[in-house]
Amino acid sequence: MTKTYRELLAELRELDARIAAERDIRRNGALETIRALMTEFRITPEELMVPHVRERGSQPRVKYRDPVSGATWSGRGRAPAWIAGRDRDAFAV
Repeated sequence: MTKTYRELLAELRELDARIAAERDIRRNGALETIRALMTEFRITPEELMVPHVRERGSQPRVKYRDPVSGATWSGRGRAPAWIAGRDRDAFAV
């Protein structure tokens, strides 16, 4: 037997509600685990908010620096306005 559009929508709403309830249960369990670990290892919320650190070697190496503004350039890609058309040796780091 084929279900009607309305029956399918009702089934979808029921499934959405069940999914949301299960997600809340799992989320609460995860929060409890996180809180327990934070207490055990004395982790502060601020420590969790540390910005993502790039892996070693992935940060572009600075080759040129503008002494006026402090802006830097790795020498790759299009040259910034502060060095374009000028002798790059004067800006070498």
